[in-house]
Amino acid sequence: MARPAHGHALVTVFEGRVLDAWFPSPALGSPSGDEAWMGGGDLGDQAGPVPARGVVLEHRHVEIDLDAAPASTEDAYLRLHLLSHRLVQPNTINLDGIFAALPIVAWTNAGAVDPDWAASHRVQLQRAGIQVQLVDRFPRMTDFVLPDGVRIGDASRIRLGAHLAPGTVVMHEGFVNFNAGTLGTSMVEGRISQGVVVGDGTDIGGGASIMGTLSGGGKERVQLGSRVLLGANAGVGISIGDDSVVEAGLYVTAGTKVTLVPSGETVKAVELSGTPGLLFRRNSVSGAVEVVARDGRGVELNALLH
Repeated sequence: MARPAHGHALVTVFEGRVLDAWFPSPALGSPSGDEAWMGGGDLGDQAGPVPARGVVLEHRHVEIDLDAAPASTEDAYLRLHLLSHRLVQPNTINLDGIFAALPIVAWTNAGAVDPDWAASHRVQLQRAGIQVQLVDRFPRMTDFVLPDGVRIGDASRIRLGAHLAPGTVVMHEGFVNFNAGTLGTSMVEGRISQGVVVGDGTDIGGGASIMGTLSGGGKERVQLGSRVLLGANAGVGISIGDDSVVEAGLYVTAGTKVTLVPSGETVKAVELSGTPGLLFRRNSVSGAVEVVARDGRGVELNALLH
């Protein structure tokens, strides 16, 4: 294998089909000695049928190649765990075709359930105190991984596969998709889409949005640098360089025409993608989007909050 990874998992199986896999301690590299057959803590003791959910739990050891596409549901779940355990960063492993490897699951407060089984066993689930919380291919990160040093206001808005660096605060309206997240201390009150990474000391304001590549068909991976302020209800479709600010309410896409101040030259915003030390603002009189060079460091986060 070019880049191996492995882990012991507790796998949820419904009628021979894997619904999910929990890897308490995933690892990079190849297993040493008899690690593939031994270890896994008490996962083997937890294996067995779970009649309340109509599933069987199995203890398995999984080995994968991070440069190859996901080959199974367990393979896909190991990749998502590696991201949320911060063992790999977003956009550094192969996730091609991951949607096909992840079944749609009824996620409950007791674990994964097949959606059709849940619909036909509604009374049984209710009597057992089991509630369906969402139906999706991706579960909540916190149902599988609890990274240290982070705060999360609403766990349902953080998908497994999100990468949250220590010191990150995700407020209640913040959202972080899989294969995306923060690389340092950050305040997240807006949306971090799939494939987007946010640098250290950056503040994503309430309602702000960063364009990803899943729905729009784009290929460019958007990044926010360090000490960036993305104002409330702002949005970007280009990378924003270190120590830059995007004014509240301003949406800057690759094709947005911007005026450079003071030269008056007009360019497409994509030509400034990743350039540090810029202020993107809208002229309140003319309505033109302007870009002004900034001096010094960007936003300073309140250390007491992180």
